[in-house]
Amino acid sequence: MTNDIDPQSLSLEELRAERNRMQLEDDAVSYVRRIAQARLDLVAAELNRADASQADLSGELQRVLSQHLTAPASATRAPRVDDDHLANDARAIQLDQLCAEHGFSRLSSGEALTSEELASLTEVLSHFEREISADRRERFERIDALGAELVRRFRSGEVQVDQFLGTDS
Repeated sequence: MTNDIDPQSLSLEELRAERNRMQLEDDAVSYVRRIAQARLDLVAAELNRADASQADLSGELQRVLSQHLTAPASATRAPRVDDDHLANDARAIQLDQLCAEHGFSRLSSGEALTSEELASLTEVLSHFEREISADRRERFERIDALGAELVRRFRSGEVQVDQFLGTDS
């Protein structure tokens, strides 16, 4: 997710538009990351269940979903009602395809996966989550650079508050 555009070369409108675009993209990346982490936790719960007893996975499902899908208090923002479109993001679709290819849906239907299948699913989901996390870190760096350029312009007097507030935010 490299972006070689120098923030100083952008007009105020372009700078704000790019920052807003990146923040919206981060919403999708964050959503997919939480889903991947939740699925990893469910696979881990299934591994523990298989090792310990044949307890019902539904209680673990409730715990995992409440932790990941509602976003922790430290998250940038909690999910909104209009977040339904995030499930159609290319990264979310990729995650769904990976899960389908590696048997995740069989867990939700009550079918047991072998330890080898669970280990493979864990590896695939872990790799995907690491890639999404790296993408998110790069995105944060880019958003920070765009924000720093806005601050620099305010401090230097290049941009006045009324100019900034005069355009759509």
